[in-house]
Amino acid sequence: MTREEFAQELLARGIELSTQQLDQFDQYFRLLVEWNEKINLTAITEEGQVYLKHFYDSLTPAFFFPFDSVRTVVDIGGGAGFPSIPLKICFPHLQMTIIDSLNKRIGFLQHVARELGLQEVYPVHGRAEECGQDQAYREAFQVVVARAVARMNLLSEYCLPFAQVGGHFLALKGSNIAFELNEAKKAIKTLGGKTRKVETLELMEEAGERNIIIIEKVESTPRKYPRKPGIPAKKPLL
Repeated sequence: MTREEFAQELLARGIELSTQQLDQFDQYFRLLVEWNEKINLTAITEEGQVYLKHFYDSLTPAFFFPFDSVRTVVDIGGGAGFPSIPLKICFPHLQMTIIDSLNKRIGFLQHVARELGLQEVYPVHGRAEECGQDQAYREAFQVVVARAVARMNLLSEYCLPFAQVGGHFLALKGSNIAFELNEAKKAIKTLGGKTRKVETLELMEEAGERNIIIIEKVESTPRKYPRKPGIPAKKPLL
């Protein structure tokens, strides 16, 4: 996928990018490749593949959810900045918090925000289980996003505590999620969520199926969740 194809595909979805925004994506790509030689950020480094499998893929939630009508977003397990940085470039008004457990990645994200001139990007070094119990972050966000982090029952415990009641949790998933979603029913309900819809799309160039799971936070998460680090993974809610 070329820069021009990227812009055209987004335009067809109602997202129009300025030259400055496209330049920010170019700069982000270059920084990703440069830093990837020092710290492991991604296995995908070919430009067209980065544009398709990282940048475009990160923006798929915006095809189904109105990011222009929210302000506070948190990306759990933000890694190299997917989906948070592409969303921030496209929707500059977003106040974007990015939580990741690896300090080197936080350093990269801080550098990206500075170099791209992105305001109100807040990389936070920490684990989701601990930050989800921190009053500064707990139930503080209109939207929670996560991409390729964990199975839905585990991911829900990591993410739903951050969403305000009335807010949403958007999970970016690959194909064949019916079993995973069914397995997560109890966890989603226990944590105060309700699955509103699942949107499916095929990426171009046979890059595979993607599913966006849209969960509304309908009631407050019980205080005991998220549990202490490591426990959700060892004893997932089933």
